[in-house]
Amino acid sequence: MKKTAGSAAAKKTVAKKTAAGAGAAKKTATKTATKTVTKKATAKKTVAKKATAAASKTVPPAKKTAAEKPAAAKAPARKPESRVALVRRARRINRELAELYPYAHPELDFTNPFELLVATVLSAQTTDLRVNQTTPALFAACPTPEDMAAMDPERLEELIRPTGFFRAKARSLLGLSAALRDRFGGEVPGRLEDLVTLPGVGRKTANVVLGNAFGVPGITVDTHFGRLARRFGWTTQEDPEKVEADVAALFPKSEWTMLSHRVVFHGRRVCHSRKPACGACGIAPLCPSYGEGETDPEKAKKLLKYELGGQPGQRLNPPAGFPGRPAPPLGAPAS
Repeated sequence: MKKTAGSAAAKKTVAKKTAAGAGAAKKTATKTATKTVTKKATAKKTVAKKATAAASKTVPPAKKTAAEKPAAAKAPARKPESRVALVRRARRINRELAELYPYAHPELDFTNPFELLVATVLSAQTTDLRVNQTTPALFAACPTPEDMAAMDPERLEELIRPTGFFRAKARSLLGLSAALRDRFGGEVPGRLEDLVTLPGVGRKTANVVLGNAFGVPGITVDTHFGRLARRFGWTTQEDPEKVEADVAALFPKSEWTMLSHRVVFHGRRVCHSRKPACGACGIAPLCPSYGEGETDPEKAKKLLKYELGGQPGQRLNPPAGFPGRPAPPLGAPAS
């Protein structure tokens, strides 16, 4: 029995030694494998670094795209403007425009309310210059509403043909002349509510006549005025009557007529529709839309029109104090 127990113990001892030896062998094999993998990985990294270094010497770095460029290059966003700040800025713009255009005036030739009314109706869809070149012959042929109402339609159409849309305009002129003759004793009325009842006369035309023939303040919202009012941040509206209401709320009533002339003058000479001359604009620091047009001063100067660009004005008979040259008669070359 003792021999049997001794042999069993011996067997256990042998098994333990065998297991320990196997464990040690496994550990050694694992360490060897780990070292081999590490060496291979290190070798790969070294090769990759060398390849990257070689490539950087021969290939120039890629340029940054517009999306990758720093945001600082963009113009800073404008802070919201309070109502008080808007009114102050708007009135300062008006004062600056008054200094820039002390000679601002209606750019239609006229000597009485009837001539101004007719000229304003004709100015739709054409330039004041073309109207001024057309009206001398027209007023010579029919100087009064009675004369115009009695004119042969084809003869009237021929006289106003250079202004475009002459058939529709002839109908309006015949209709308003007859209305003046029959309802107002041959006189142009001095009230807006009466003027807008005449054929071809809307609120804009009525305000032109009231402001310049009767001294009644009014804001004239034509294409130039509306464009600049939006660029100046005075309104966001497109409808002329809404633009008129927004702008009227910013200024005293006594300024309305001259404000209209100054803004239109600036729109025709500097703040053009397609390419404003921002670099030659006297009110650029006050304009939230600065930069929409040409900002280089020398290039911007070449965009100026009429007297600012050394060209004739729009009136054949400009008022005293106008610094530019008169416009040439119809058919004469502009010099």
